Amino acid sequence: MPVQLSLHAQVLVAERLRAAGCVFAEDEAQLLVAAALTPAALEDMLDRRVAGLPLEQILGWAEFCGLRIAVEPGVFVPRRRTEFLASKAIDLARRVDGSPVAVDLCCGSGAVATALASSVRRLELYAADIDLAAVQCARRNLGTAGKVFEGDLYASLPVDLRGRVDVLVANAPYVPTGAIGMMPPEARLHEPHVALDGGTDGLDIQRRVVVSAHEWLVPGGHLLVETGPRQLNESAAIFERHGFAAEAHFSAELEAAVVIGTIPGE
Repeated sequence: MPVQLSLHAQVLVAERLRAAGCVFAEDEAQLLVAAALTPAALEDMLDRRVAGLPLEQILGWAEFCGLRIAVEPGVFVPRRRTEFLASKAIDLARRVDGSPVAVDLCCGSGAVATALASSVRRLELYAADIDLAAVQCARRNLGTAGKVFEGDLYASLPVDLRGRVDVLVANAPYVPTGAIGMMPPEARLHEPHVALDGGTDGLDIQRRVVVSAHEWLVPGGHLLVETGPRQLNESAAIFERHGFAAEAHFSAELEAAVVIGTIPGE
């Protein structure tokens, strides 16, 4: 049973969070109070949040596409903007006749893969990440709905997936190396660097994903990549330079940008 606090005590919790720079202090206070079983546990959680740890890592979960995604310490926290990427992937997977095959590269906690599994019937699902902590977290979230592999992009995938993938999703890191120092402390100090750093212009990992995608996709298959709004045009150009028909999508509500690339189909 959650700890019981007076209204005044809850206000004090919110004020402490606000003083630490939490923009949504009231909402966070409610979540922390609801999660704490004892006053001591609440104080510990509050101390960690004030120290800058991501709220989701403290709670142990993040809300994503209406689901609770387990998030463990040191694992990249799924962002709400990535729901835009997930929704596009779900829509494309649902259009596939029979049993679609989907892959979530750079899967992190497995949020996109889990959203796919919960929304697409008869889905053959795979995910991969280079970070072991993320792989373990994704396996916890996916359970028996998909297989999760540890390794560097395509090198981690079973070779018999070549030429069989209908929908390939990659939320690859796209923060330019020089901009990481300007990110909020909860990201740059408490999330894995490998999940943030996209190289000089932020698009190095995206390029690697795009270059090799043809080997894995079926004719007419789709590659979807999240990118930064300011990088959207260049990301689309990368797709086009490597033989994809590229569509650039932007959600003003989520401030999210996604490129969908389609290879020539039969």
